[in-house]
Amino acid sequence: MGQKLSDIKETTSNAAEIIRQFGTPEMQMSLDKIRETAKTAHSIIESLKDPEMVKNIENLRLAAETVNNMSMKAENMVKEIKQTGIIDEASSTIKSVRKTMDSQDGPQNFAEIISAIREMLQSISSLIEELKFTVASSKKTGTLYTAEEAVREASSAYKNIKDLK
Repeated sequence: MGQKLSDIKETTSNAAEIIRQFGTPEMQMSLDKIRETAKTAHSIIESLKDPEMVKNIENLRLAAETVNNMSMKAENMVKEIKQTGIIDEASSTIKSVRKTMDSQDGPQNFAEIISAIREMLQSISSLIEELKFTVASSKKTGTLYTAEEAVREASSAYKNIKDLK
């Protein structure tokens, strides 16, 4: 029993010391900081419950999902482009052009190539115009229809000859 009384006395003494320390200015400042922190935390929790804030958080989540999905799509697109070999082709073409440009004959050859391409494009344009004119005049005279009939007859004759052999 004496031990219990001694323990009670010591516990009471410790409690009294703690209560006395609560009265010190340092402890009051610490408690005030704890109280302010609790108020701020409570205010944040309450603002998170606001319907507008809930909607904003949901919008942020959706935006994050969209960014993630776009990132995955971009990765897949890059993989597909790499699989087609387009990047390698373009890279080798660029290297070839640089090599040609860096050679002594490069600029002259490049100019000749550009000139040849221009002439080719002009020839193609002239051919297109001539074909347009031919088709237009053929519609008027029926030349294409006659040519088509001749091709059919020749094809039929070829089949007949082939069947005879």
